[in-house]
Amino acid sequence: MHSDLLHPYRNVLGLWQPDIGPYGGLLNVVVEGLFVIGWMYLPPHDPRVEDPMRRRPLFRISMWENNKASVECISSPINLFLYLRSFQTVKKDEFSTKCNQTDHHRMPGGRQEEFRTWLEEEWGRTLEDIFHEHTQELILMKFIYTSQYDNCLTYRRIYLPPPLPTDLLRPGLFKGTYGSHGLEIVMLSFHGATARATKLTVSPAGRHDTRSGHGDPNVPAGQLTLEVDLSRPVVLPDLERQRSIEELSRLVLGVHAQVQRGATGGEGAAPGPAAPGPSEEEEEEEKEEEEDGVAGGPSGGAACGSSSSEAGDGAAATAAASGASGESPSTSTSSTSTSTPTTSTASSTPPPPESQPFVLPLGVMARNEVYPRTCKKCFYGTGQIAGHGFTSPERTPGLFVLFDADRFGFVWLELKSFSMYSRLADRLGYAHAPDLERFEAMLRNMQSWTS
Repeated sequence: MHSDLLHPYRNVLGLWQPDIGPYGGLLNVVVEGLFVIGWMYLPPHDPRVEDPMRRRPLFRISMWENNKASVECISSPINLFLYLRSFQTVKKDEFSTKCNQTDHHRMPGGRQEEFRTWLEEEWGRTLEDIFHEHTQELILMKFIYTSQYDNCLTYRRIYLPPPLPTDLLRPGLFKGTYGSHGLEIVMLSFHGATARATKLTVSPAGRHDTRSGHGDPNVPAGQLTLEVDLSRPVVLPDLERQRSIEELSRLVLGVHAQVQRGATGGEGAAPGPAAPGPSEEEEEEEKEEEEDGVAGGPSGGAACGSSSSEAGDGAAATAAASGASGESPSTSTSSTSTSTPTTSTASSTPPPPESQPFVLPLGVMARNEVYPRTCKKCFYGTGQIAGHGFTSPERTPGLFVLFDADRFGFVWLELKSFSMYSRLADRLGYAHAPDLERFEAMLRNMQSWTS
């Protein structure tokens, strides 16, 4: 009986994304005992990004005594009212379901009771707890939009990214904080010297900034949310200077200027670590030394934002070969010291530590102040923002922060906002891509679904 059940439905096992416009979702279809069950995965309630995922059963497939399969709809995880559900495989890697008795999903209190129940499940809050009027509008918009499907959905297959030995950390699914409200699920994958995070779900609401791309359908599910250049590491300054948003902006925007020059064929575009530049006092001392005819500058290196600085361009050129592999600037310097004369100060620069203190700049908003106070590495990256309805999308520079094997963050400089990401610990069955080519093709298809 078990093989009779699995054979006709073996192709629906795995990971799927429901076609719910810009909002997306995550469905895992697995075998449990004598049943095939479809579980919808929901992020934990904001802002508890490290809490486990919530999951809700949508349907189950069982075998009757006459060896005929039954597809049953599950109206709620508490009251398991089961009834027949139409199930159809539309084409390869796509299927749809439709409830044949939608009246069972209605509540005695009508739409108002349905909305309150939905809101508590999505957010764990009531509408009275949400004071911002625009946020209320976004939440109501999602409820109306998703309700029109009336439990008739189409699902498209998605894969987990295959891991490679060269990856910065194990790829996979992460929960992330976006703006003022809501957690979302992203897929982190690696493509050579580039890391990408793709949205799988969009939370009911986000920041009221209409170009934030946080939460509301500005940047829809299936689109890229983060892109990180792993050939451009950023060396953080000391804790006191980390608290300055101007200092962080100077570092990141300096790398951004290098990238822009490279994109237009300009000079000085070689990738390399962006080190903290001199403070105002050090710059003043350097000017005095230059006036007195003394060569060289502060041992801290040139500011990465100073595109006209010979020291800045020299550091970028020296680290060009080592940037893509994440080699530290000191390692690159020491490896060429036998053929190129260097100062004792440069050759004795210690390698970056395995971990370093980290603190968010003042004025940067974080949904949860409980973030790690040490990090392993930082890289230049960009985050995607757009107007409502994914209009006028653009990429804005920021800082990717690797905390450990299961957590990373992104500082959105323009928005002065911080997103914290934590790995999904759930074991998702039948979800791994058969090969890298199939995974790359899936990513391209996902972006076309909501373009």
